[in-house]
Amino acid sequence: MVQAAGLRKRFGDLVAVEDVSLSVRPGEIVGIVGPNGSGKTTTIRMLLDIIQPDEGEVSVFDAAISPAARERIGYLPEERGLYRTLRVIPNLLYLAELKGVSREQALRRSDQLLDRLGLEPHRNKKVQELSRGLGQLVQFAATLVHDPEFVVLDEPFSGLDPVNVRVMKDVVAELRTANVAIMFSTHQMSDVEELCDRILMIDNGRVVLDGLVTEIKRRFAGSEIFVACDQVPEGVDGVLEWRREGVGYVLRLSPGYAAEDMLRSLLDRGARIDRFELATPSLEQIFLQVVESRNA
Repeated sequence: MVQAAGLRKRFGDLVAVEDVSLSVRPGEIVGIVGPNGSGKTTTIRMLLDIIQPDEGEVSVFDAAISPAARERIGYLPEERGLYRTLRVIPNLLYLAELKGVSREQALRRSDQLLDRLGLEPHRNKKVQELSRGLGQLVQFAATLVHDPEFVVLDEPFSGLDPVNVRVMKDVVAELRTANVAIMFSTHQMSDVEELCDRILMIDNGRVVLDGLVTEIKRRFAGSEIFVACDQVPEGVDGVLEWRREGVGYVLRLSPGYAAEDMLRSLLDRGARIDRFELATPSLEQIFLQVVESRNA
């Protein structure tokens, strides 16, 4: 649904984006992550035709982006853009009509979204009367009011309490089920790990990781095993070192020693094992490892 190839953007002497290529398929959530100033927002703005790339091409819905294509895109920017002195409903109706939606359709869709997001009691309030979190949910409703097929969310959970974060995440999951293509930028690796199918990591304007979340975690997995059992793994054959973690232990294996050998050793000792799995690093650990190695 969305493809970009060889994107490059310079601002004066600063090369903000260098040779970035990406794709987003229908029903897929792609997380775009990276340090502050890495080029994430610049990349998003080139995808949406807000700024033009110096080099490279963007294709949305199998063609160059056009006014008709923009009406099929929903964008939640990091800098919010509601009319603060207007009430919630006029905001949603006006923004929907800008996308070519009739007043009747806009009102029906607004009612659905306000109900789904728990905003119905606030429909007649002015935006400036809302808390930051409620204003964020209204902005999210404005992003979806025209039923977009491609949705871009820039730091969507900023300012939300845990209850409303869960509401928004549930709606994002519903969009995926409805075959909407979704890209979102965030600093919260746990959100990426929970929601995303794929990640695109950018550092200093370049793509340094691109792939399925599961494959990337597997790629960075070391020789560590997590095991939840009723015995301290002291002196188990093949275990170089171990540490307590949560309800179990993380064991680092000796070179050439297979996980099944260690499992057999534990069972031979009479250990009762509740969990036994490869100890994969979190995306936050991978993120720090990649950035630190590039800046070393």
